[in-house]
Amino acid sequence: MKGNAKIKELRRGWTTGACAAAAAKSACSALLGNGFLDPSEITLPRGETPRFVIAHRESGEGWAKACIIKDAGDDPDVTHGALICAKVSLGSNGLKFIAGEGVGMVTKPGLPIAVGEPAINPVPRLMIDAAIAEVLDGHSPDFDIKISVKDGEALALKTWNGRLGIVGGLSILGTTGIVRPFSCSAWIASIHRGVDVARALGRPHLISATGATSEATARKLYGLPEGDCLDMGDFVGGTLKYLRRHPVERLTIAGGIGKLTKLAQGAMDLHSGRSQVDFAALAEMVNRPEVAGANTALEAYTMVGAPMAEAVAAKAKQVAEKTLRGTVAVEVIMIDRAGAVLAQTGF
Repeated sequence: MKGNAKIKELRRGWTTGACAAAAAKSACSALLGNGFLDPSEITLPRGETPRFVIAHRESGEGWAKACIIKDAGDDPDVTHGALICAKVSLGSNGLKFIAGEGVGMVTKPGLPIAVGEPAINPVPRLMIDAAIAEVLDGHSPDFDIKISVKDGEALALKTWNGRLGIVGGLSILGTTGIVRPFSCSAWIASIHRGVDVARALGRPHLISATGATSEATARKLYGLPEGDCLDMGDFVGGTLKYLRRHPVERLTIAGGIGKLTKLAQGAMDLHSGRSQVDFAALAEMVNRPEVAGANTALEAYTMVGAPMAEAVAAKAKQVAEKTLRGTVAVEVIMIDRAGAVLAQTGF
């Protein structure tokens, strides 16, 4: 950093669950004859009280609808800018949650919501319940709550929902109501839910890949469906530690030479900004001093060839086994950018 330059503080945002709760509160107020709340203030699970501007409102006989544009802050969230709507209608027997346009339905076990239910997670449901309770003023808390997300079905194609058995749209998510920029919590949570679904379905073998090419090659080797694959990305630590507590029979870790070299050296986060290859240690591992001067793991591989791929894969397997503590049988497959297998340890 030079001179008086300052690091920009990343701006936090709000989950789809928080937006849905604020929209539902505003709509319920209007339905009960007290007008739409704008802004609509809610209390989050940890006590914060954000206020949300209403972007769209409408009402009719026995119903009212309010919409909020989701602000994910500086997080690269696929739902940033999405229109989250809540239509509240008079109902019976408490709150009934309904999947509107762009909100998915749960079709596989293992998720926190039962099969056949709208993909509105437990905490957002509680947040909506609490938000509505603030405007009841003695009225009976019997409402049908239809949550919708404009273009949600298209946005869901950019998420894990298809693999998790959530069809027709997005999930309404959030445990705190807050999106923290680049916290990666949503990605890791998706990995965890992928494990949960696989276990609930009795799937014995999962593939955990660092990228699309690695996943495609490993799937072809074993003929496994997409639902048996975890889009691990850089989060090998989060994946292995969760599997240690929630094991399956077998795990195939598939990745390129750079990320697997970092795993072999003990890194649990394989992102280039959070871990680097130690070339001196790599040179010692493969007994080739010239590797210490390499710029990339790929360059080191061009110096050494197959023996390096085999040594790195074997060491990466050892690191994974140590983390899993014997709960899961694991193998490592190293794959090049063209999809060819460079090394495979077996189980």
